[in-house]
Amino acid sequence: MLNLFAAWIGVLLGFVSGALLGMKFHHADWLGGYASYPRRMLRLGHISFFGLAVINVMFYSAAGLFAAMTGTLHVASWAFVIGAITMPVACALMATSPRWWNAFVIPVGSLLTGAVLTLWELWHLL
Repeated sequence: MLNLFAAWIGVLLGFVSGALLGMKFHHADWLGGYASYPRRMLRLGHISFFGLAVINVMFYSAAGLFAAMTGTLHVASWAFVIGAITMPVACALMATSPRWWNAFVIPVGSLLTGAVLTLWELWHLL
């Protein structure tokens, strides 16, 4: 249930961040223009809310295939939630300064962990 809740929070935050960013999009030179690095990073953070919401729904659906939540699945569940929280934060940090590139270690590592652990458990269902 955690991942389904996280998914809907992500959708809501995607709508809110899109509305906030959309207030300035009509200014061609906002944040250095459409192709500028800060603007691209903010767009990436905005869309990550929706994309990672889908991933959390996929995990929620897959978790229903198991008789019980194993420890591995609990870790995977939290890994997807942590990734969904930290990816837009990392994107926002990168929008302020490219030196924050290492902030992506947390969401990327977390999401990779969730995917590998989920695939591991699904493999055992075959």
